[in-house]
Amino acid sequence: MSTATITPPAAVRGARSEGRIGLRANLRHISALVRRNALQIKQDPESMFDALLMPIIFTLLFVYVFGGAISGKGHQAAYVNYVVPGLMAMMGMNIAQAVGTGINDDFKKGVMDRFRTMPIARSSVLIAKIVVEIGRMLVATAILLGMGFALGMTVHTDVLHLLAAVVLSLVFGASLMWIFILLGLTMKTAQSVQGVAMLVLMPLQFGSSIFAPTTTMPGWLQSFTDVNPLSNLADASRALVNGGAVAHSVWMTLAWAIGITAVTAPLAVMRFRKKA
Repeated sequence: MSTATITPPAAVRGARSEGRIGLRANLRHISALVRRNALQIKQDPESMFDALLMPIIFTLLFVYVFGGAISGKGHQAAYVNYVVPGLMAMMGMNIAQAVGTGINDDFKKGVMDRFRTMPIARSSVLIAKIVVEIGRMLVATAILLGMGFALGMTVHTDVLHLLAAVVLSLVFGASLMWIFILLGLTMKTAQSVQGVAMLVLMPLQFGSSIFAPTTTMPGWLQSFTDVNPLSNLADASRALVNGGAVAHSVWMTLAWAIGITAVTAPLAVMRFRKKA
C-alpha cells in the first residue's frame, strides 16, 4: 500500500520555515525588499514630492511668517538658526507617517498576499519599509539644511556635531515609523491612518519648542512640552548646531526612541503576522 505525499502549500511552507531563517538570509530578504521599494519610488517619482518640497515650503513659511515676530522685523536670519534644527524633528515625524499609509495600501492592493507565499521573515517586510523611509528622511533633511544655509544658518559647533544632529533625527524618526506601521496595520483605510496620524502630529508639533521658545506658554502647556519627545529632539539638535548643554536632551531623545521601538515594534510585527 503506497503512501501519498502531500506537499503543503507555499504559504504554509513559508510560515513553517520563517523561524529557521538565519541572519544572512534575513539580510538578503531585507535588501531585496529595499530594492523593490526603491524601484517603486523610481516608477512613481511623485511619491518623493513630500520629501523634496516639504522642507522648502516649511522653511520659507516659518522663517518669514514667525521669524520677524519672534526675532524682530528684519532679523529673520537669527530665527533660522533656531527653527531649522527644530524642523529636523518635524521632518522625521511627517515622513514617518507615510510608512503607515504605505503598509495599509499594500494590503489593499494584494501585495502582502504575494509576500505571504514566500519563505521570508515577516519582520523583513517592515524593516525594508523603514530603511527606504529613512532614505527619504535623509533626502528631506539634506534639503532642509540646504535651505537653512541659503537663508543664513550658521553652524556654531562643527560638522561632526551637525552630523550627530542628523543621525539623532533619523534614529528618532525610525522609532516613530513603528507607531505608524502599527496604525497602518490596525486601521481599515489609508485615509483613517492619515486622520489618526494628524491627531497625533498636531499637538506634538505645535506643543513643543520646534517653532518658538516655550517660556511664554502657560504653565500647563510648558509641562507638556517638557516631556514632549519632539521638544527634546529639537533642543538636542539646536544645541548640537548652535552650542550649549546637550547631554540631557540627547539622552532623553534616545530614551524615547528606544522606548517607542521596544513597545511598538513587537506589537507591529505581531499584528503583521496575524494579518499577513
